[in-house]
Amino acid sequence: MIAGAFLILTTFLAIMTFVCLYRAYKGPTSADRVIAINVIATKVTVLIVLLAMMTDQDSFVDVAIVYAMMGFITTVCVSKYMEKGKLF
Repeated sequence: MIAGAFLILTTFLAIMTFVCLYRAYKGPTSADRVIAINVIATKVTVLIVLLAMMTDQDSFVDVAIVYAMMGFITTVCVSKYMEKGKLF
């Protein structure tokens, strides 16, 4: 029962990730593209955690945490670059 719910949720999140990918490609402004990429990173993190729960692999959660940190740092760096034109 719960495995079926995880499968449905995983499929839904994967489809919504492709919707965000379209927004990242087509977005009218750079800010829209950065936000779409951040949302993609968040959804992929959730997908990794769902995969960890479905397969009982606790090490996948560590991978998801590292991926989330990398996505956050990337978003901050790109946002700062867009605002000021230089990174450091």
